[in-house]
Amino acid sequence: MGAEPLNEGGRKVSFVIPCYRSEQTLGAVVDEIIDAMSARRETFKETLEIILIDDCSPDGTLSVIRELVRRHPFIRGVGLARNFGQHAAIMAGLAMAEGDVIVCLDDDGQSPADEVSKLLDKLDEGYDIVFADYPEKKESPFRLWGSRVNDRMTVSLLNKPKDIALNSFVAFNRMVADELLRYKGAFPYLAGLMLRTTRNVANVTVRHRERMSGKSGYTFGKLLGLWLNGFTAFSIKPLRWAAFIGTAFAFAGFALQFYYMARKLLLPQIPEGWTSIIALMMFFNGVILIVLGLIGEYVGRIYLSVSATPQYVIREVIT
Repeated sequence: MGAEPLNEGGRKVSFVIPCYRSEQTLGAVVDEIIDAMSARRETFKETLEIILIDDCSPDGTLSVIRELVRRHPFIRGVGLARNFGQHAAIMAGLAMAEGDVIVCLDDDGQSPADEVSKLLDKLDEGYDIVFADYPEKKESPFRLWGSRVNDRMTVSLLNKPKDIALNSFVAFNRMVADELLRYKGAFPYLAGLMLRTTRNVANVTVRHRERMSGKSGYTFGKLLGLWLNGFTAFSIKPLRWAAFIGTAFAFAGFALQFYYMARKLLLPQIPEGWTSIIALMMFFNGVILIVLGLIGEYVGRIYLSVSATPQYVIREVIT
């Protein structure tokens, strides 16, 4: 590990890292950040701040954070009272971050912290947000499928530019951080918050690495919950789609009614179609229940936000 950056000088760069089951990897990630920023110190006179947020990890992650805070004066730790999810944990870290520039990355070593200069240099070209872009992701087929689905949905629902890749390794300026912190809803979704703040966004290509140990904590249920958070909190397009689908099926129903009435008048010998009626009823009732469920999802989230459901609860701050 190289010499540590001094806590004095030019602009401050804050690294915000949500931590979950990273007892075996977090130390190496922090060391890599320190080495990368030490290499920039003489040229850019930047100071370093690292904020580690333990999202109620069941392993010894919090103990590792305590030890890192004890060893390095520029590291602070946060322990959440329960598991709130990656995006809520990042919001907790942003509330503590003092940097002129914020960098978010994963705790599993897949984000190449030694390439952070690419993001920072691109940000200095005048962009507000710079996302890492991975030519080849070292992830399971399930996660790759989830990433593709998420990309298509963000393009459709959040109007994400098609040529911009969204990833958890991202750097952004203070203006964006302050705008993110203005959001007090119970269900933060960082991509939605960032895209509604600015479209002055860029990508830089970096390599993606295998996980140092363990496996991803994202299950299908968690991914589905994250998508629902983003698309019900930052887009009303699903409601518009529901209205469009309802209108289309209503017209189709009227057309079918006239069709069958005319057919019966022209061909009286045709028997009554009990099976077709039951099939149509089941189909249309299913559509109605889907639309009602979507509306209920919106109403439920409005209720939870109005009732001041917290994004996160901090059990302790480690300094």
